[in-house]
Parts: sequence; structure tokens; C-alpha cells
Amino acid sequence: MGVPAARIVFDEADRAAVAEAVEEILATGALTLGPWTERFEEAFAAEHGAAHAVAVSSGTAALEVLLRTVGVRGRDVVVPAVTFYATGAAVLHAGGNPVMADVDPTTLALSPATLEAALTPDTAAVVLVHIGGLITPEADALRALCDARGIALVEDAAHAHGSSYDGRAAGGFGLGGAFSFYPTKVVTSGEGGMILTGSSEVRDEARIYRDQGKGSFTTNHHVRQGYAWRLSELHAAVGTIHLRRLKEFVEARREVARRYDAALAGVPGLDALPEPPGCRSNVYKYIALLPPGTDRARFKREVHDGFGVRLAGEVYDLPLHRQPVFGPYQGPPLPVAEDVCARQICLPVHSDMTEDETARVIEAVTAVHHRLAR
Repeated sequence: MGVPAARIVFDEADRAAVAEAVEEILATGALTLGPWTERFEEAFAAEHGAAHAVAVSSGTAALEVLLRTVGVRGRDVVVPAVTFYATGAAVLHAGGNPVMADVDPTTLALSPATLEAALTPDTAAVVLVHIGGLITPEADALRALCDARGIALVEDAAHAHGSSYDGRAAGGFGLGGAFSFYPTKVVTSGEGGMILTGSSEVRDEARIYRDQGKGSFTTNHHVRQGYAWRLSELHAAVGTIHLRRLKEFVEARREVARRYDAALAGVPGLDALPEPPGCRSNVYKYIALLPPGTDRARFKREVHDGFGVRLAGEVYDLPLHRQPVFGPYQGPPLPVAEDVCARQICLPVHSDMTEDETARVIEAVTAVHHRLAR
């Protein structure tokens, strides 16, 4: 058997609990915005030390709702060039203008210097992205820079369930954090997202936006240009049950990362992205950089064909400002983003990964690296 790029882990007890919840939900007929949604929100907020949580239909929706509460329409929003399409798309859908910024090569996140270079007189918000579950040590400096200029800092924490820096969980460094429960995430609800915030005003606005802009669930009184961003009770139940295993999953993934770190430390030219001091990553992704000039497609093909190991998708192979859909917002070259996106690979990390699987991955990537480096 080979090693897949990702594996979704629901054990027998998880599946039984989900089946029981689904039977209860279908029997009651409460299929959306019901008790399971409330349980999911409360549990996720408690897990991250947040005052408020609002469940929505996706991580993309979570980010767009946060940007709408800020009021970015017609204004600029700084986003890092190393991120998924949805980060920039949420800005566009909220009516803002994405301004691409370069990143720090050690964290793949914005730094105060790259943010300063991208700010404009009409910047309304900045999106800090926690790539692969890493939280930059400069998060507070970024927040201070934004606060000094009256700019909202919003976190795209789609990768960062359970990640923390200096004991503070993702989602607690800005006005609010947007999380995703897409199937490959450390915790999943199948599809879904969550907004965490310390602001009761942001919480209230988010609840309005997620339900077609209605002032309350039971009325036909629309006060915002909202959308159908509700999370179904079925998804909320799955997410609540899976969330119970977050700590277990994170520790399992961190153990895989420890094995990879030890192995790659002795492989010159194959550089793992380090966990910053003070950061405790959930290891949603284990990112390494190939030597400049390496044929990444060939590297991945030989790892798979020769050893049965499928490397996970890059984070990311094409920087945001080079995506065709963002052509009008391309701006100047961003050399760090372009370099790291050209050289990234992601080693498989599963929440139930075995030592044998980890050893096979290490054997595969080191053997192919040595062969191509000759």
C-alpha cells in the first residue's frame, strides 16, 4: 500500500456518534441553525479561548463576512501573495480591491516590512494568513501597525485549528479569524467554516450576514446584503464530533513533524520550513523547499512512481498575484513569494499516520533528492 497525500480520519466511534446525531436531527426536523450549530460554536470558541463563534457554510464565507463587517467595499485590502485563491476572492466578493504583498521566507506570512510596502492611503483591512498552521511571531507587530493607522487586521486561519503562538490560539490576533472545515482540514465538518471574534458587534453582524441579511431568523426583515451562508445541522454535528479529537490529532501530526525534522536535518539542500520559536503549529501542512532549479514535477513523479508516496499539493505552486483571475491586481514582482512557490513541496501528514508510513516518506524524498542533486 502507498502513502496518500491526505487521509480523513473518522474512527468507528466517531462514525457511530455521527450516525446517532443524524438520526436525532432528522427526527426533530431542525436542519439548520439549531442546537448542533450552537454546540459547535460554543465548543470551537472554547477550544480557542475566544469569546464568540459564528458557524457559516465555508471558510471563504467566514472571511468574506468578516470583511463585510469591516466595510471594505471600494477600498483596499492587503493580502499575502502566498495564499489560496479564496483569500483574494473573499476581498473581491466583499467589494474590496486586493493589494498583493510579499512574505517573510521563514513563515510565508506578512511581515511589518512587506505590509508597509503594500499599504495605501485607502487601506481598510489587512489579512494575515497562517500558512500550514504556522503563526508568525510578528503577529502582534502587524496588529500594532494596523491599529496605529485605523486598519482592521483579519486572520485567515483556514489552516490553523488548534495552532497557537505564545499560548494564544489562532483567531485571537486580530478583529476576527476565519476557519475552514473543508474535508482535508485537521478538523472537518464535511463543508463549513467558523468565525471567531472577541467583538459582540462582529458576532451580531456575522449572524445577520450568514442568514440572507435578516435581522432575525424568524423574520422576513432584511437589513444587510447577506447570503445563504448558514451551516446545516448535519454538518455542525459532524464538526462537533470531530472537534473532540483536535488535541489528539494535533499531537499525532506534531509527532510526524518531529520525525521529518530529524530526518531532513541531515539532508543538505532539502530545507524544512521551521516552526518559529513560540509557535505551536497544528502541522496542517509539512512544508519543505527544494533546491533552486529542481524540476518539482519530476521530483513528485519519481517519489510517487518509485515509492508509492503521493506528496500533498503545494502551498502554493502559483502565488496569488500570478493567478490569471487576479490579473488586474497583479502589481509589481514579489520575489520571495515567487521563489518559495516555485520550490515548495508538502510531505504527507495524517492524523493517524504510522511510523512505517513516515519512514517510507522519508526514504522516498531523500532518495529522489539525492538522485536529482547529482
